[in-house]
Amino acid sequence: MNNDQQYDVLVIGGGHAGCEAATAAANMGAKTCLVTMDMNKIAQMSCNPAIGGIAKGQIVREIDALGGAMALVTDATAIQFRMLNRSKGPAVWSPRAQCDREKFIWQWRKVLDHTPLLDIWQDQADELLVDNGEVTGVKTIWGATLHAKCVVVTAGTFLNGLMHIGRRMVKGGRIAEPAVEHFTDSITRHGIRAQRMKTGTPVRIDKRSVDFSLLDIQEGEQDFHQFSFMGQPRPLQQLPCWTCNTNEEVHETLKSGLADSPLYNGQIQSIGPRYCPSIETKLVTFPDKPQHPLFLEPEGEETNEMYLNGFSSSLPMDIQLQALRKIPALRNVKVYRPGYAIEYDFFDPTQLKHSLESKLVRGLFFAGQVNGTTGYEEAGGQGTVAGINAALHCSGSEPFTMHRDESYIGVLIDDLVTKGVDEPYRMFTSRAEYRILLRQDDADARLTEKAYALGLAKRERYDWWLKKKEEIERLQHYCETTKVKPSTINAALERMGTTPLREGMKIADLISRPQLTFGILADCLPELKEQMERISERREEIVEATEIRIKYQGYIEREKMVAEKMHRLENIKIKGRFDYSQLQQLSTEARQKLEHIQPETLAQASRIPGVSPSDINVLLVLLGR
Repeated sequence: MNNDQQYDVLVIGGGHAGCEAATAAANMGAKTCLVTMDMNKIAQMSCNPAIGGIAKGQIVREIDALGGAMALVTDATAIQFRMLNRSKGPAVWSPRAQCDREKFIWQWRKVLDHTPLLDIWQDQADELLVDNGEVTGVKTIWGATLHAKCVVVTAGTFLNGLMHIGRRMVKGGRIAEPAVEHFTDSITRHGIRAQRMKTGTPVRIDKRSVDFSLLDIQEGEQDFHQFSFMGQPRPLQQLPCWTCNTNEEVHETLKSGLADSPLYNGQIQSIGPRYCPSIETKLVTFPDKPQHPLFLEPEGEETNEMYLNGFSSSLPMDIQLQALRKIPALRNVKVYRPGYAIEYDFFDPTQLKHSLESKLVRGLFFAGQVNGTTGYEEAGGQGTVAGINAALHCSGSEPFTMHRDESYIGVLIDDLVTKGVDEPYRMFTSRAEYRILLRQDDADARLTEKAYALGLAKRERYDWWLKKKEEIERLQHYCETTKVKPSTINAALERMGTTPLREGMKIADLISRPQLTFGILADCLPELKEQMERISERREEIVEATEIRIKYQGYIEREKMVAEKMHRLENIKIKGRFDYSQLQQLSTEARQKLEHIQPETLAQASRIPGVSPSDINVLLVLLGR
């Protein structure tokens, strides 16, 4: 590389958001450069070495359906897989995988190294270059000037990062890695507001010092489920996790260090994640709880390093170690490093469009923790959208956005740009009002054709989706048009404790019964079994998707109708049509919020906290609707 280079898209930061943004932009034909401080820590799992979880797993499948790489990399490096929420309906089933941390990094490097039009430059961004309200590139600490039509900022926790262990504070973006000290100032001088957030991570443990006989084992699942719609079965050795609990002795030891806790001595002023609190926060918030669950998770196939999920802390090192040794299984524990907290800069996401482009600087995009989110998955989803839209911006095309009924990524981005954040944002299924439409099994049905039209999803992925779609429709049609006689099925139905038939019934109506599945009926109906066996590839996945469609068809159709009504408000554009400060018919809070956010559509306005249905009706009247 020359030290003065021209690109279409620059991506700043090689974390989960940056990797997805860079590959998305390059795969869409944009000449792209990923700027990262350390090429050997691409897509580093700074905290838990796991991908997915409640609602997060759905986001990863959506990234995959769009043509991203997180799911493929996860499947290739997974050492344990589980489908969470199985006791509930499939609308909230969520895949989660424990990964080999080091192999995850190198699998991502392989993806980046084999992506055409993508360069990697190991350096640190120091100054954002802007001319006449439009981004033009960045300068680095080593004197390189990289010019670009678009810049995507995905700097994670590195912007003015400050780490805390007890009363000790060290500048850094991650343990043993430097903070980025000037880049925030080069952004805020253009009117973009920055604030501070905090997150933390637990102690890392040497498994050779653990008494596993005193822990409960938690095995993974070995069935057909995986993350990618395209990937191969998991190749690595599958390993268990282990569980235990804290106790009152642990709690007393931890409490003795609270005076030196940066969370409680005034050292940390910023807000941490509500849904992933430190162990000391749990003690203060839930003082009557005698114990809290802990999960000991492997960091890889061949390493002795283990992650103690549930024990995030920034207490002094000696307090952390003393408390751990009050847990019977950890009485002789050795640690690789203590837990720590980190504060960092983020930018108010209400300053962004739904494309994740800044409203203030043209061609400047933000994705990941710099938007106030937490989690690899939320970062990857934003990175995918930012990368797509940066490439589209370079070609002068219309931006790509997703409605709230199309993806969890769409919900995430709409929440960020409409409501903003006052704590690190984490996705949950409860944040989505169309959960039945946003299942993990149908992400490809929702998004792959859109991604193919954009040029992001490749032909192989698109062809596989068309084949899968055809198989689902064929099997569903067979079930909806084929009747079963009482004499054929009643004996089996009685054995299974479900009502026998008085007259013939279509297979689809039988499948709709909660007690019955394709697997059960195939044992009784040879012709149905034959229809299922005609599926040559990924049979279990296709059969499950068909079964869910049949069982939940009524709910799915009803939710689609509700979403269609909301789309009518999405089609009413209001950006630039009102001077909200002059609309005395609106409540004072609504005027202030609408003036601040400047929503694009009436639907977005309706989701702003403080804007009431009566305020929306006022706007409808003023629009002549």
